[in-house]
Amino acid sequence: MEIFSLELAEEKSRLIKVLGLAFGALLFTALAVLVFSILVAVMFWPTDNRYLALGVLAALYGLIGLGLFLALRRQLLDGPAPFAATVEELGRDAEAFAGRRGSAADDAGEPRRDPGRVREPRG
Repeated sequence: MEIFSLELAEEKSRLIKVLGLAFGALLFTALAVLVFSILVAVMFWPTDNRYLALGVLAALYGLIGLGLFLALRRQLLDGPAPFAATVEELGRDAEAFAGRRGSAADDAGEPRRDPGRVREPRG
């Protein structure tokens, strides 16, 4: 259980750091995109291509957003399972416990009982 608590603390710390970085990146990227969009709109406003320029920007932003969404989805689906070391350690502990339990019954000289088998009465 100690390894679980350590991994939980590490995951919590990593998650907080990642969320903070993601929020900052999202905020400043959104500001940059907004200013860039205003710049393009102002530059093309006196021309007949103003709607085309805004449409191209919208399509570009949509494609970038879709690409980022797909990358995020792939990362979440294909990323390492959280607490993998804990699950592995618990599996080894269970095997060791089962091995000790079986060897303790053998060492005591007692026959191991099969729970599926019914003993016949002696007559």
